[in-house]
Amino acid sequence: MGLQLNSNEIAKILPHRYPFALVDRIVDGEPGQWAKGIKCVSVNEQIFCGHFPQEHVMPGVLLIEAMAQVGAVAILSLPEYAGKTAYFGGIKNARFKSKVTPGDVVELECTLTKRRGPVGIGEAKATVDGKVVALAELTFAIGGEA
Repeated sequence: MGLQLNSNEIAKILPHRYPFALVDRIVDGEPGQWAKGIKCVSVNEQIFCGHFPQEHVMPGVLLIEAMAQVGAVAILSLPEYAGKTAYFGGIKNARFKSKVTPGDVVELECTLTKRRGPVGIGEAKATVDGKVVALAELTFAIGGEA
């Protein structure tokens, strides 16, 4: 096992806080290369008051954000990026394959495939019970202080 972080340790790397802290734990990874995390979806999350009250479904855009946060942990775990922020530069080929609902444990993976200076690309995937629920290519840029 490589990189392993609990929610308090993640909060030292990422600036996201409630309600946008979307990764509960990093379960494995290699700084600067890849990371794998989990998001435990709960009916108590505020998003389900409006999306959708009659059928709770986690918004796809939040799945993308959760995958990006895992990728951000991978890159920001490098000592040279400590205290920096990873910003979205773009999202390509996003696909949503299945609904995510309360009670699901979403496994989030992001592998950094290209990097040139402070800009990079990550291939991201979200699964529930081994089934792919979302995929995307994420572009990021490192900047500023956290």
